[in-house]
Amino acid sequence: MSVAARPEVEPVTDAASFARASGASPAQVANLERYRDMLAAGNEVMNLVGPATIPDFWNRHAWDSAQLLPLAPDALTWADLGAGAGLPGIVLAILGKGREGFHIHLVESMAKRCRFLSEVVAALDLPASVHNDRAENLDLAVDIVTARACAPLSRLLGYARPYLQKGATALFLKGQDVASELEEATKSWEFEAETVPSLSDPRGRIVRVRRLKRARKV
Repeated sequence: MSVAARPEVEPVTDAASFARASGASPAQVANLERYRDMLAAGNEVMNLVGPATIPDFWNRHAWDSAQLLPLAPDALTWADLGAGAGLPGIVLAILGKGREGFHIHLVESMAKRCRFLSEVVAALDLPASVHNDRAENLDLAVDIVTARACAPLSRLLGYARPYLQKGATALFLKGQDVASELEEATKSWEFEAETVPSLSDPRGRIVRVRRLKRARKV
């Protein structure tokens, strides 16, 4: 397993610093502000994100999600597993809107969260589809499969296996326990992995996974 370097960027604290860090246009920032408002309203009636994270939306949610795009600049089709509140998928869809062929599949098993995601996709006219199903049940061919706060890596690899077998690369947003998750995952899986430092949280890592298969039983 290797560790990739990333460029230094200024801290993201608000819409302006997010735009500078991500290169987002004024129209994209405006869509993100609408999404933030819908997220805050939706959070009043269902558990989408921790309420304390809403004030830190630009770093904790928008930038945390947007930092994936430079890691796969040519990728056009993405699947966000366990999409939940739409992180990172909705943010990626906003930033990819207008790019020819760009599309996000938002995969979520809870119907009420799918209703929220569908409302956001419709309101912002995003290049995204909402799938109310389990990730492993879908037959989707994508360039990138991603997830945030979905499941421990060992279980997440099981969800992502059908996508990786069709040629996708995985980019999973993980926290400070990534080393132990990787160690645990090697008990069940054989895979090629690289960790990339998070730009939104010095404790976080993005795990890039390729060539997944079940580990041989000894």
